[in-house]
Amino acid sequence: MAFWHHELKMPRNEYKDQMKGSYLGPKLENDLIENKLTYLKANYKKLNPNEIVVITAKKLSEEKIVGWFQGRMEFGPRALGGRSILADPRSEEMQKKLNLKIKFRESFRPFAPSILREDVNDWFELDNDSPYMLLVADVKKNKQIKMTKTDENLFGIEKLNIKRSSIPAITHVDYSARIQTVHEETNPKYYQLIKEFKKITNCPVIVNTSFNVRGEPIVCSVEDAFNCFMGTNLDILVIEDFILFKEDQDNSLISDYKNKFESD
Repeated sequence: MAFWHHELKMPRNEYKDQMKGSYLGPKLENDLIENKLTYLKANYKKLNPNEIVVITAKKLSEEKIVGWFQGRMEFGPRALGGRSILADPRSEEMQKKLNLKIKFRESFRPFAPSILREDVNDWFELDNDSPYMLLVADVKKNKQIKMTKTDENLFGIEKLNIKRSSIPAITHVDYSARIQTVHEETNPKYYQLIKEFKKITNCPVIVNTSFNVRGEPIVCSVEDAFNCFMGTNLDILVIEDFILFKEDQDNSLISDYKNKFESD
Protein backbone atom coordinates (compact mmCIF):
# COMPACT_ATOMS: atom_id res chain seq x y z
CA MET A 1 0.00 0.00 0.00
CA ALA A 2 2.88 2.38 0.78
CA PHE A 3 4.57 1.58 -2.55
CA TRP A 4 1.27 2.03 -4.40
CA HIS A 5 0.62 5.46 -2.93
CA HIS A 6 4.10 6.96 -2.34
CA GLU A 7 6.16 5.50 -5.18
CA LEU A 8 3.61 4.92 -7.94
CA LYS A 9 1.69 8.09 -6.96
CA MET A 10 -1.60 6.23 -7.21
CA PRO A 11 -4.62 7.48 -5.23
CA ARG A 12 -5.41 5.98 -1.88
CA ASN A 13 -8.29 3.53 -1.86
CA GLU A 14 -11.02 4.41 0.59
CA TYR A 15 -10.19 2.52 3.76
CA LYS A 16 -12.84 0.31 5.26
CA ASP A 17 -12.45 -1.48 8.57
CA GLN A 18 -12.28 -5.05 7.31
CA MET A 19 -11.67 -6.35 10.85
CA LYS A 20 -15.10 -4.94 11.76
CA GLY A 21 -14.04 -3.84 15.22
CA SER A 22 -12.00 -7.00 15.90
CA TYR A 23 -14.78 -8.51 18.03
CA LEU A 24 -13.55 -12.07 17.50
CA GLY A 25 -13.86 -13.53 21.00
CA PRO A 26 -16.69 -15.41 22.71
CA LYS A 27 -20.22 -14.11 23.18
CA LEU A 28 -22.28 -15.49 26.08
CA GLU A 29 -25.97 -16.32 25.79
CA ASN A 30 -28.50 -15.08 28.36
CA ASP A 31 -29.42 -18.57 29.63
CA LEU A 32 -25.81 -19.36 30.47
CA ILE A 33 -25.31 -15.95 32.10
CA GLU A 34 -28.40 -16.32 34.27
CA ASN A 35 -27.35 -19.81 35.39
CA LYS A 36 -23.90 -18.54 36.32
CA LEU A 37 -25.23 -15.50 38.19
CA THR A 38 -27.64 -17.68 40.13
CA TYR A 39 -24.82 -20.09 41.02
CA LEU A 40 -22.67 -17.15 42.17
CA LYS A 41 -25.56 -15.95 44.42
CA ALA A 42 -25.68 -12.62 42.61
CA ASN A 43 -28.69 -10.33 42.82
CA TYR A 44 -29.59 -9.15 39.33
CA LYS A 45 -32.35 -7.73 37.17
CA LYS A 46 -33.11 -8.91 33.66
CA LEU A 47 -34.18 -6.11 31.32
CA ASN A 48 -34.61 -5.61 27.59
CA PRO A 49 -31.62 -4.18 25.64
CA ASN A 50 -33.09 -0.69 25.37
CA GLU A 51 -33.73 -0.51 29.13
CA ILE A 52 -30.12 -1.63 29.73
CA VAL A 53 -28.81 1.21 27.55
CA VAL A 54 -31.07 3.89 29.09
CA ILE A 55 -30.38 2.93 32.73
CA THR A 56 -26.63 2.51 32.19
CA ALA A 57 -26.30 5.87 30.45
CA LYS A 58 -28.24 7.56 33.26
CA LYS A 59 -26.03 5.98 35.92
CA LEU A 60 -22.88 6.98 34.02
CA SER A 61 -24.14 10.56 33.96
CA GLU A 62 -24.42 10.33 37.77
CA GLU A 63 -20.72 9.39 37.92
CA LYS A 64 -21.33 5.71 38.62
CA ILE A 65 -18.60 3.35 37.35
CA VAL A 66 -19.83 0.49 35.18
CA GLY A 67 -18.41 -2.89 34.23
CA TRP A 68 -19.68 -3.41 30.65
CA PHE A 69 -19.74 -6.99 29.30
CA GLN A 70 -21.50 -7.09 25.94
CA GLY A 71 -21.35 -9.03 22.69
CA ARG A 72 -18.24 -10.73 21.44
CA MET A 73 -15.00 -10.09 23.28
CA GLU A 74 -12.35 -7.89 21.67
CA PHE A 75 -9.26 -9.50 20.16
CA GLY A 76 -6.14 -7.47 20.83
CA PRO A 77 -4.34 -5.42 23.47
CA ARG A 78 -7.15 -3.15 24.67
CA ALA A 79 -10.84 -2.97 25.48
CA LEU A 80 -13.06 -1.59 22.71
CA GLY A 81 -16.51 -1.61 24.27
CA GLY A 82 -17.00 -5.35 24.63
CA ARG A 83 -15.27 -5.94 27.99
CA SER A 84 -14.82 -2.41 29.30
CA ILE A 85 -15.01 -0.35 32.46
CA LEU A 86 -16.91 2.83 31.64
CA ALA A 87 -17.16 6.18 33.40
CA ASP A 88 -18.06 9.86 33.00
CA PRO A 89 -15.15 11.85 31.47
CA ARG A 90 -16.51 15.16 32.80
CA SER A 91 -15.63 14.26 36.39
CA GLU A 92 -12.48 15.87 37.83
CA GLU A 93 -12.02 12.99 40.29
CA MET A 94 -12.71 10.11 37.91
CA GLN A 95 -9.15 9.45 36.72
CA LYS A 96 -7.83 9.19 40.27
CA LYS A 97 -10.84 7.15 41.41
CA LEU A 98 -10.55 4.64 38.56
CA ASN A 99 -6.85 4.15 39.16
CA LEU A 100 -6.90 3.87 42.95
CA LYS A 101 -10.29 2.26 43.62
CA ILE A 102 -10.78 0.04 40.54
CA LYS A 103 -7.41 -0.66 38.90
CA PHE A 104 -5.41 -0.53 42.16
CA ARG A 105 -2.52 1.29 40.49
CA GLU A 106 -0.83 4.70 40.41
CA SER A 107 -3.24 7.66 40.35
CA PHE A 108 -1.54 9.41 37.41
CA ARG A 109 -2.16 6.72 34.79
CA PRO A 110 -4.22 8.10 31.87
CA PHE A 111 -7.49 6.83 30.41
CA ALA A 112 -8.83 6.92 26.88
CA PRO A 113 -12.10 8.24 25.45
CA SER A 114 -14.67 6.44 23.33
CA ILE A 115 -16.58 8.88 21.14
CA LEU A 116 -19.26 8.63 18.47
CA ARG A 117 -17.48 8.73 15.10
CA GLU A 118 -19.65 11.56 13.79
CA ASP A 119 -18.74 13.77 16.77
CA VAL A 120 -14.98 13.22 16.93
CA ASN A 121 -14.00 16.39 15.07
CA ASP A 122 -16.16 18.53 17.38
CA TRP A 123 -14.16 17.40 20.41
CA PHE A 124 -10.68 16.49 19.12
CA GLU A 125 -8.24 17.64 16.43
CA LEU A 126 -9.05 14.53 14.44
CA ASP A 127 -11.47 13.68 11.66
CA ASN A 128 -10.49 10.09 10.86
CA ASP A 129 -11.65 6.68 11.97
CA SER A 130 -9.76 5.35 15.00
CA PRO A 131 -11.73 2.21 15.93
CA TYR A 132 -8.76 0.54 17.66
CA MET A 133 -7.81 3.41 19.98
CA LEU A 134 -4.52 3.92 18.12
CA LEU A 135 -4.58 7.60 17.15
CA VAL A 136 -3.68 10.46 19.48
CA ALA A 137 -5.00 13.99 18.99
CA ASP A 138 -5.43 17.15 21.03
CA VAL A 139 -8.68 18.07 22.69
CA LYS A 140 -10.28 20.95 20.77
CA LYS A 141 -9.19 24.40 21.94
CA ASN A 142 -12.76 25.37 22.83
CA LYS A 143 -12.92 22.38 25.22
CA GLN A 144 -9.55 23.09 26.84
CA ILE A 145 -9.05 25.02 30.09
CA LYS A 146 -5.92 27.14 29.96
CA MET A 147 -3.56 26.70 32.89
CA THR A 148 -2.83 29.75 35.05
CA LYS A 149 0.73 30.84 35.82
CA THR A 150 0.27 29.40 39.30
CA ASP A 151 -0.78 26.08 37.76
CA GLU A 152 2.24 26.10 35.45
CA ASN A 153 4.58 26.39 38.44
CA LEU A 154 3.22 23.26 40.06
CA PHE A 155 5.17 20.01 39.78
CA GLY A 156 4.44 16.28 39.52
CA ILE A 157 1.10 14.96 40.76
CA GLU A 158 -0.08 18.44 41.81
CA LYS A 159 0.32 19.67 38.24
CA LEU A 160 -1.28 16.52 36.87
CA ASN A 161 -4.42 17.09 38.95
CA ILE A 162 -5.19 20.47 37.37
CA LYS A 163 -8.40 20.40 35.33
CA ARG A 164 -7.34 20.83 31.69
CA SER A 165 -10.59 20.49 29.76
CA SER A 166 -14.33 19.92 30.00
CA ILE A 167 -13.51 16.18 29.82
CA PRO A 168 -10.63 16.03 32.34
CA ALA A 169 -10.74 12.28 32.98
CA ILE A 170 -9.34 11.56 29.50
CA THR A 171 -7.18 14.66 28.90
CA HIS A 172 -3.42 14.08 29.12
CA VAL A 173 -1.01 16.64 30.56
CA ASP A 174 -0.28 17.93 27.02
CA TYR A 175 -4.03 18.25 26.22
CA SER A 176 -4.01 15.13 24.03
CA ALA A 177 -6.04 11.91 24.22
CA ARG A 178 -5.81 8.44 22.66
CA ILE A 179 -9.13 8.13 20.88
CA GLN A 180 -11.49 5.31 20.03
CA THR A 181 -14.15 6.20 17.48
CA VAL A 182 -17.31 4.12 17.94
CA HIS A 183 -19.23 2.99 14.86
CA GLU A 184 -22.83 1.82 14.84
CA GLU A 185 -22.19 -0.89 12.26
CA THR A 186 -19.49 -2.66 14.31
CA ASN A 187 -20.75 -2.25 17.89
CA PRO A 188 -24.40 -1.07 17.84
CA LYS A 189 -25.09 -1.48 21.56
CA TYR A 190 -22.00 0.44 22.65
CA TYR A 191 -22.84 3.09 20.07
CA GLN A 192 -26.40 3.39 21.42
CA LEU A 193 -25.09 3.69 24.98
CA ILE A 194 -22.84 6.62 24.10
CA LYS A 195 -25.62 8.20 22.05
CA GLU A 196 -27.96 7.95 25.07
CA PHE A 197 -25.25 9.41 27.31
CA LYS A 198 -24.91 12.29 24.85
CA LYS A 199 -28.69 12.83 24.97
CA ILE A 200 -28.52 13.21 28.76
CA THR A 201 -25.28 15.19 29.05
CA ASN A 202 -24.65 16.75 25.60
CA CYS A 203 -21.30 14.94 25.74
CA PRO A 204 -20.69 12.12 23.19
CA VAL A 205 -17.61 10.89 25.06
CA ILE A 206 -17.18 8.26 27.77
CA VAL A 207 -14.12 6.89 29.56
CA ASN A 208 -13.26 3.40 28.33
CA THR A 209 -10.68 1.24 30.08
CA SER A 210 -10.22 -2.52 30.11
CA PHE A 211 -12.43 -4.60 32.41
CA ASN A 212 -9.76 -5.88 34.81
CA VAL A 213 -7.46 -4.78 37.61
CA ARG A 214 -3.75 -4.19 37.13
CA GLY A 215 -1.92 -7.43 36.36
CA GLU A 216 -5.10 -9.32 35.45
CA PRO A 217 -6.15 -10.33 31.91
CA ILE A 218 -9.35 -8.72 30.62
CA VAL A 219 -12.34 -10.59 32.07
CA CYS A 220 -13.73 -13.30 29.81
CA SER A 221 -16.27 -15.28 31.85
CA VAL A 222 -19.24 -14.40 34.04
CA GLU A 223 -17.20 -15.50 37.04
CA ASP A 224 -14.32 -13.19 36.04
CA ALA A 225 -16.68 -10.24 35.67
CA PHE A 226 -18.56 -10.86 38.93
CA ASN A 227 -15.35 -11.38 40.93
CA CYS A 228 -13.88 -8.14 39.60
CA PHE A 229 -17.19 -6.36 40.31
CA MET A 230 -17.28 -7.61 43.90
CA GLY A 231 -13.56 -7.14 44.54
CA THR A 232 -13.35 -3.52 43.40
CA ASN A 233 -15.36 -0.31 43.81
CA LEU A 234 -17.34 -0.84 40.61
CA ASP A 235 -20.88 0.43 41.17
CA ILE A 236 -22.70 -1.50 38.44
CA LEU A 237 -22.14 -4.63 36.37
CA VAL A 238 -23.93 -5.05 33.05
CA ILE A 239 -23.72 -8.46 31.34
CA GLU A 240 -25.85 -8.64 28.20
CA ASP A 241 -29.47 -8.23 29.43
CA PHE A 242 -28.59 -8.42 33.14
CA ILE A 243 -27.75 -5.50 35.40
CA LEU A 244 -26.32 -5.76 38.92
CA PHE A 245 -26.03 -2.96 41.47
CA LYS A 246 -23.36 -3.18 44.16
CA GLU A 247 -25.73 -2.11 46.95
CA ASP A 248 -28.01 -5.08 46.14
CA GLN A 249 -25.28 -7.69 46.58
CA ASP A 250 -24.54 -9.88 49.59
CA ASN A 251 -21.66 -8.20 51.45
CA SER A 252 -20.24 -11.60 52.39
CA LEU A 253 -19.34 -12.07 48.70
CA ILE A 254 -16.99 -9.08 48.71
CA SER A 255 -13.43 -10.34 48.35
CA ASP A 256 -9.90 -8.93 48.68
CA TYR A 257 -9.23 -8.68 44.98
CA LYS A 258 -6.36 -6.21 45.08
CA ASN A 259 -3.63 -8.67 45.99
CA LYS A 260 -4.71 -11.53 43.73
CA PHE A 261 -2.68 -10.24 40.76
CA GLU A 262 0.88 -8.95 40.67
CA SER A 263 1.55 -5.32 39.75
CA ASP A 264 2.51 -4.67 36.15
